[in-house]
Amino acid sequence: MKIICIGRNYSDHAKEMNAALPEKPMFFMKPDVALLQHNAPFYYPDFSKDIHYECELVVRINKQGKHIDEKFANRYYDQIGLGIDFTARDLQQECKEKGHPWEIAKSFEGSAVISDQFIPVDQLDRSNIEFSLFQNDKQVQSGTSKDMIFQIDQLIAYISRFMTLKTGDLIYTGTPAGVGPIAIGDVLVGKIGDQEMFRVEIK
Repeated sequence: MKIICIGRNYSDHAKEMNAALPEKPMFFMKPDVALLQHNAPFYYPDFSKDIHYECELVVRINKQGKHIDEKFANRYYDQIGLGIDFTARDLQQECKEKGHPWEIAKSFEGSAVISDQFIPVDQLDRSNIEFSLFQNDKQVQSGTSKDMIFQIDQLIAYISRFMTLKTGDLIYTGTPAGVGPIAIGDVLVGKIGDQEMFRVEIK
């Protein structure tokens, strides 16, 4: 099972990070131990002092495919979930300054929150899936799939040029603006529409 994450897929997030808009999808990987499931708490690690939340729609692949044509990509997933890509921003900045890869800032254990439930796509308008993140009952992020630079079918077609997608693989599709730091004691709640998808306590 692969965890594939898309970077800078919302223009407003790219702007808040002072980053250029990508001409092609940007993706990176997280290991399976990054998954944080079943509303388990996230324990703030001792190697960072600046971990940020990034709430994202998550696509779960339902059959194997390679070199998938974009017009057929919708056959390779049938459910949408919600997750968080936790990022150690201080480590990421250090990596950027040294020209190093970012894995240490993105791929640590527990850095990929995932909802237990996934919503069938036939219950959603794929072109306009609204989602949000609340930090201690205050809404801090709000996004919709229509604002993605690269839509889900485009992402599947692009990624599958480089690697075979297999049943159970997860694609984190990018985050909108509003990312920010977490602190011990925080409670993060993610929603698709009005439906609560996950609840994570920071310890």
